[in-house]
Amino acid sequence: MPLFNRLRFVLVETSRPGNIGAAARAIKNMGFSELVLVNPRFPDAAMQEEAIAFASGAQDILASARIVGSIEEALADCNYAAAVTARLREFSPPVITPRELATRLADEAGLQAAVIFGNERFGLPNEIVEKCNVLINIPANPDYSSLNLAQAVQVLAYEARMAAIVDAPSAVSNIGFQGEAAGMAQIEGMYAHLEQALVAIDFLDADNPKKLMPRLKRLFSRTQLETEEVNILRGIAKQILAKQKNGS
Repeated sequence: MPLFNRLRFVLVETSRPGNIGAAARAIKNMGFSELVLVNPRFPDAAMQEEAIAFASGAQDILASARIVGSIEEALADCNYAAAVTARLREFSPPVITPRELATRLADEAGLQAAVIFGNERFGLPNEIVEKCNVLINIPANPDYSSLNLAQAVQVLAYEARMAAIVDAPSAVSNIGFQGEAAGMAQIEGMYAHLEQALVAIDFLDADNPKKLMPRLKRLFSRTQLETEEVNILRGIAKQILAKQKNGS
């Protein structure tokens, strides 16, 4: 399936309808169509006059935009997520450039991906960043690196388009196992299961967890987990819990 049909753009808690409209225009300019809004400031943000004006001909993108109440809903059916932020985090997923992301998405046809953008003022919260496979940092002028939301969307959409239309994308090796990439919901379920097991064997103190789970999430985010691998890890967690329950 072409990348144009596998990539969605997710805007989280956007304040200005104009930014939503401008983002829709950027998406359509580059040949993409899927826009998801997570808890925008105004429930009808995509249909407000300012949004329509800034969309400048991309009203079809606004009309088809989905409005959801949580990041989990926004990432439904996705098996890869990228957080776009100017602020680096101590326990973020691996940091890559927009071009590296675009190349990866174009080369790996099994990825159903989402690129996530935060609120204009506050960006993305850590709990969303930690759910993602990678963190995207746009290499802008370090003395003035703050991009407008729609500008950031344009950069990511442009790089994705360029990667999708090149004549000879880098080959993906057929050597070794290549299973189905695990969905975001599957991975979150695995983390919860693993956390229960670590608490059960006293490796993780539930009252003082410190940074263990964020570190583990960072570790696994570098691996691009497959469904079978998630099932194996959940099987290990299940066996640990069973052993603890039986007192053996």
